Amino acid sequence: MQEFAQMVYQKLGFRLSSRQIEAFRRYEQLLLEWNQRLNLTAIRSAEMIRIKHFLDSLTCFLVMSESAPQRIVDVGSGAGFPGLPLKIACPTLELTLIEAIGKKAAFCQTVVQELGLNKVSVLSQRVETVAHLPQHREQYDWAVARAVANLPTLAEYLLPLVRVGGAAIAMKGESAPAEVHQAEHAIALLGGQVRKIVPVHLPQVAEDRYLVIIDKIAATPPTYPRRVGIPEKRPLI
Repeated sequence: MQEFAQMVYQKLGFRLSSRQIEAFRRYEQLLLEWNQRLNLTAIRSAEMIRIKHFLDSLTCFLVMSESAPQRIVDVGSGAGFPGLPLKIACPTLELTLIEAIGKKAAFCQTVVQELGLNKVSVLSQRVETVAHLPQHREQYDWAVARAVANLPTLAEYLLPLVRVGGAAIAMKGESAPAEVHQAEHAIALLGGQVRKIVPVHLPQVAEDRYLVIIDKIAATPPTYPRRVGIPEKRPLI
């Protein structure tokens, strides 16, 4: 784990405390244990968990403002990425994880309890439903997602949750530039504007990775997101 902490410092410029390093170690252990029973992630080695899950998640700090973000929502969180690593590294943030698959949501809740993380909510619901609830709609400083959907669909999931003046981060692979072009209409319709596309390089990972940053510049029309399943079946393109 010390090598992981060193990678974080070299890549992101901040040091993890011994308590945070221990939290990542326990998270890794839980992920490996649960993965023997459930298919939480295709990544099975501890080394790649640290790089492709933990470090990759923390790259969101490359674009978040210098002041600690207050409220973050992680959409389609899966086994907790990127939300839980962000919370471990920045304990003051308030985090909501949205994960519709019950077993994955149960794993996230277990990690939260085992690590004693406060101000974390795990919602086993569809984002199309959550985004219309007053306590969540346009309430977040940042909405983040990794490997959830193509960008036209993902924008409809994320932007309704972000307050005007906040932003969304879509963590994407090599298709990011093409997806941004494809999603221009959807992003504008939903009250967003692409700020920039930031390339991310991870050690021992050959594939290109990008953070697509979308500013929320206007309120999302109340009809969005559309009902469950429609954003994926009929993207706003």
